[in-house]
Amino acid sequence: MRKVAIYGKGGIGKSTTTQNTVAGLAEMGKQVMVVGCDPKADSTRLLLDGLMQRTVLDTLREEGEDVELSDVRQAGYGRTQCVESGGPEPGVGCAGRGIITSINLLEQLGAYTNDLDYVFYDVLGDVVCGGFAMPIREGKAEEIYIVASGEMMALYAANNICKGIKKFADNGVVRLGGIICNSRKVDNEASMVEAFAKKLGSQMIHFVPRDNMVQRAEIRRKTVIDFDATCNQADEYRTLARSIDGNDMFVIPNPMSTDELEALLMEYGIAD
Repeated sequence: MRKVAIYGKGGIGKSTTTQNTVAGLAEMGKQVMVVGCDPKADSTRLLLDGLMQRTVLDTLREEGEDVELSDVRQAGYGRTQCVESGGPEPGVGCAGRGIITSINLLEQLGAYTNDLDYVFYDVLGDVVCGGFAMPIREGKAEEIYIVASGEMMALYAANNICKGIKKFADNGVVRLGGIICNSRKVDNEASMVEAFAKKLGSQMIHFVPRDNMVQRAEIRRKTVIDFDATCNQADEYRTLARSIDGNDMFVIPNPMSTDELEALLMEYGIAD
């Protein structure tokens, strides 16, 4: 079973990228469980035709400790298995604890079965401390993919996440599998992100072009593959899924200094 976590700057498209990639893997016949690690609980809705499933924390609050796996896990597109960690009431407690609680409960309930090919953790924003680092800190996730774009703050966040990966990789099994460029159509974007990944010692595993088909599918509460299996964007996510499935490049990243990152942005970020 491959244990994958998706990180990236808040709003970069992690949940959308994760669900569409998982749909591609499911189409390939892979058995995948998705664990949403965001209090918004929107990491699985496209796989569930828009259903906002009850979260692990809500279930525990309402039913106590006597919980069964079927109470917190729903079947989604292509036999995917969907879980949402959830979070505390707004302004109360630590949202990171929801991740810890959820993963521990899933382990206790026997969710991590041998027939799973993948577990995907869709992790909140660019936070790599405390509870949000739990998937990589305790070896729950072994492959990290960072969703970024050619925008300055997206690359800054990706570089920062790599500092966290490097810290935990020194004493564990976690490795960076690559950068997924979720295009924002900025100048020289593909070249910039490719150079950024190379500087880290990694790779741009796929460039996902910007396409309104993604929004059309989301409005209809579906992944792109489920909404229109024949469109070009569906093939982009299939390619990303195949690239992850066949990936054998896993590294301890070498994060850049701020000066190095700014120099890269200056080199690539201005149109010719």
